[in-house]
Amino acid sequence: MSLCGISRRRLIAGTAAAAALSQVSAESLSIASAGREAVVYQTTSLTAEGLVAALRSVQSTLKGRIAVKLHTGEPHGPNILPREWVKALINELPDAVIVETNTLYGGPRAAAPRHRETLVTNGWTFAPVDILDEDGGTPWPIAGGSRLKSVTVGSHLDRYDSMLVLTHFKGHGMAGFGGSLKNVAIGCASGREGKAEIHQGWERGPAFLERMADAGKAVTDHFQGRIAYINVLRRMSVDCDCTGTSAAEPEARDLGILASTDILAVDQASIDWVGTLPPAERRPLEERIASRSGLTQLDAMEKLAMGVRRCRIESLG
Repeated sequence: MSLCGISRRRLIAGTAAAAALSQVSAESLSIASAGREAVVYQTTSLTAEGLVAALRSVQSTLKGRIAVKLHTGEPHGPNILPREWVKALINELPDAVIVETNTLYGGPRAAAPRHRETLVTNGWTFAPVDILDEDGGTPWPIAGGSRLKSVTVGSHLDRYDSMLVLTHFKGHGMAGFGGSLKNVAIGCASGREGKAEIHQGWERGPAFLERMADAGKAVTDHFQGRIAYINVLRRMSVDCDCTGTSAAEPEARDLGILASTDILAVDQASIDWVGTLPPAERRPLEERIASRSGLTQLDAMEKLAMGVRRCRIESLG
């Protein structure tokens, strides 16, 4: 299987979008063959054991008090990560805390009291959960941001020495897809301030995605050398876990788990893995990504030198 660094940016609207997303040009292969490469660990074992194996492949990066950033989901969301898997992972990290932030769009996770009720509803009761913006936000600088110079993150984020970004990879209504970048950028931004700074009126398109990459850079720079990423390619609806029980039923089969210390490589490899599916299965995700200019996320991270597209896949079984 060939993953990573294969650019699929020649997207067009309509029914041809999925085919375009899977097309590999000689030019893109040339780009992929140059420069540094990252290591991305891969397993097809979609089990608690598989998730723990993925963690162990990048665990040496995680020191001190560890923030485990994941999407805990709207009430009864059908696609959020299995709690028993995450419990097994947390048991491997003795000083880990699940971290979340409140939402901008309202609903049961917009403020901490109801957010905590939702955490209980969804079964996040086996480990401490820190709502990072429960006491407000703190502006963090963005070095070389293309559209933002700072972003307001949850004020508690300063409490942590390292971060594990544990992501359910899927489609997304605004970003096209939700990978590690979306999880760390939108997911660490404070609900009232930081998310508004990124969204700026809920516009879709490249400008929004470039702001998202800027916000992600603030977090990845802060934890530089002390941050790792795991993408779980399972229950890949075209909709984010923010949509809860209204999320579209996935048409793509479950694939597996990818882990890396490089945020761009792990999201690129996830896109590439989806591209290996039969056309009928990948088409809904690819059309969602194309219609939202979703691959701008990868371009923006590359421009910000957040990571590399080219990688070497190492199998964990």
